[in-house]
Amino acid sequence: MKLNELQAIANRLKEFIFISRARRVEDNTIEITFDKSESYFFDMTRGHSTVYKAPSLRPLQGYNAPFDTLLHSLLSASKLLDVELVNGDRILKLKVAPKSSYKDKVVYLQLEFTGKFTNAILLDDNNVVIEALRHIDSSSSFRVVRPGVELEGVPTKAQDSDKQEIKDIDSLLEERYKKLQEQKLTTLKKQKALQIDKKIDKLKKEIDKLPNEAQLLEDEQKYKNYANIILANLYAIKPYDTKLKAYDFEGEEITIKFPKDIKVNRLSDYFFNLAKRAKAKAKNIHIEKQNLLSKKSFYENIAYSIENAKTPYELELLVPKRAKSQKKKAKLKDGELFWIEDYKVMVGRNSNENQKLLAQAKSNDIWMHIRDIPSSHVIIRTDKQNLPQSVIQAAAKLCVDFSVQSAGDYEVDYTKRKFVKVQEGSNVLYNKYDTIRVTKEGIEIRV
Repeated sequence: MKLNELQAIANRLKEFIFISRARRVEDNTIEITFDKSESYFFDMTRGHSTVYKAPSLRPLQGYNAPFDTLLHSLLSASKLLDVELVNGDRILKLKVAPKSSYKDKVVYLQLEFTGKFTNAILLDDNNVVIEALRHIDSSSSFRVVRPGVELEGVPTKAQDSDKQEIKDIDSLLEERYKKLQEQKLTTLKKQKALQIDKKIDKLKKEIDKLPNEAQLLEDEQKYKNYANIILANLYAIKPYDTKLKAYDFEGEEITIKFPKDIKVNRLSDYFFNLAKRAKAKAKNIHIEKQNLLSKKSFYENIAYSIENAKTPYELELLVPKRAKSQKKKAKLKDGELFWIEDYKVMVGRNSNENQKLLAQAKSNDIWMHIRDIPSSHVIIRTDKQNLPQSVIQAAAKLCVDFSVQSAGDYEVDYTKRKFVKVQEGSNVLYNKYDTIRVTKEGIEIRV
């Protein structure tokens, strides 16, 4: 961040009267909304810190660390008293009177755009740390940043020679946001596409490895013959034999290798069992192949949606980054698992998984499906809470993105699971439902 930009930001923020909301929206990014309508974002990433202005956007996940709790309680609905640059350096300091304060209590939010010291720190009027985005111990720096410790100053450095005044800082910050979004979108598309391509390639290999029905039926007959030949020659097989040389029922010489650790009197049962398995697999191999093909189609729809995504927010919905918490490491055996604003969202990738999700869903969970066409079933785990409309909207978008390839307008019906009656397989009847419209953008013809 250039010093003249921070000075222009400080001057602009002084024009506001109060802070409506303060929250963390990404791991290192804080959104502060002034006077109910103007949102500024402070990216405190070390080495890449910046400020931009953009419309407020509900974060995909909530942050509940002590810093986040105090940031919200002390700054949201607070009166903005002053904004300054500390010692003319790249340290933006907001002075506020918290909503809950009495008498003349004030607190400070210090945003430090200072290279390795980059941090967001809440301070009391004695310059003692209340909380910080990053805690720093004496073992890693001379400057300790921990609650209850008085904060030392940052060593001053030579400042920018560029003192040109910026007349319209909002336009500069809005343009910066557009460029950052474009760069982030390009990078994320490559990352997310790579993840999905790996899943598609894995499914392709699994499909290619599937035996065909004719081969399985041949194996069934072969194992039956082995079992019968062993029974016919059982008297000649010694306990230590590893194979049998004999003649089949057409008079052809044959060698049958024995599996290890199978007793002689169980050899025929072993091959009869292999024959049964081959027959059963031959009967159901088309189902297994169809399941794999439907999963492959599911991920191809994701790949298509990634290609046509317009914002990083859309990409994070489609392919969320790996969560750190144990709760979010939970895996779903049947279906795809997502977290939207800390709500668990499950998506069926085929008819079989749709059935299983319906069976697992609780009565007050929300069920979703595209009206009048086959689609993925979506289950939102509510834990008996009222869902924010933003979660319903995002889940409906997932339902459309994962179910159809063509661009267009789609109607997604949703209701509580207890109002959904299973007819046959994953076919259902439902009532007392609401409908949300979702527009899928992109190229109609896929190349």
